[in-house]
Amino acid sequence: MDRRLVIVALAAVTGLASGCGDDGKGSAVPAPSASHRIAVSSAAFADGGTIPRRYTCDGENVSPPLALSGIPATATTLAVLVEDPDAPHGTFTHWLLWNADAKETRWAAGRAPEGATQGRNGFKKQGYGGPCPPKGSEPHHYVFSVYATDRTLDLPSDASADDLKRALADHTVASGTLTGRYGR
Repeated sequence: MDRRLVIVALAAVTGLASGCGDDGKGSAVPAPSASHRIAVSSAAFADGGTIPRRYTCDGENVSPPLALSGIPATATTLAVLVEDPDAPHGTFTHWLLWNADAKETRWAAGRAPEGATQGRNGFKKQGYGGPCPPKGSEPHHYVFSVYATDRTLDLPSDASADDLKRALADHTVASGTLTGRYGR
């Protein structure tokens, strides 16, 4: 293959990838990272598995049960961000939650941890909004990201996913993910 063609193709792919998830305002914020990993699981579905209808807009639309392990002793609070990177208009936020007690590692279905603050999701509602991809599309991926922090986060209840990510920057001591799929 011609070397110039390879360079042009790589530049095009890089340009497309850098635009994914941006809201058009140049405010894309990288996800916080940490070297320590949290194991995130659910009794409702396995990592990479199908999210049951109960936890979607086609069912009861309640959050799935979550179990966390590997939370460092230095963690003060936990934050959760559930996003659909396959949404037609860029990454869509289904749930953002922060200031959950780091010692509470089992979360029941449909219940946010006591004392946690739930932000406004992409549906413009407080709390969890389940998977609801367009009918007929390929199944979407829903990434449940959990972050352990070294402090209580000072955010308003209408904070965005980008606001949460900025607040987590330099304060994330561990993180982990669980990915589920759902199609209609």
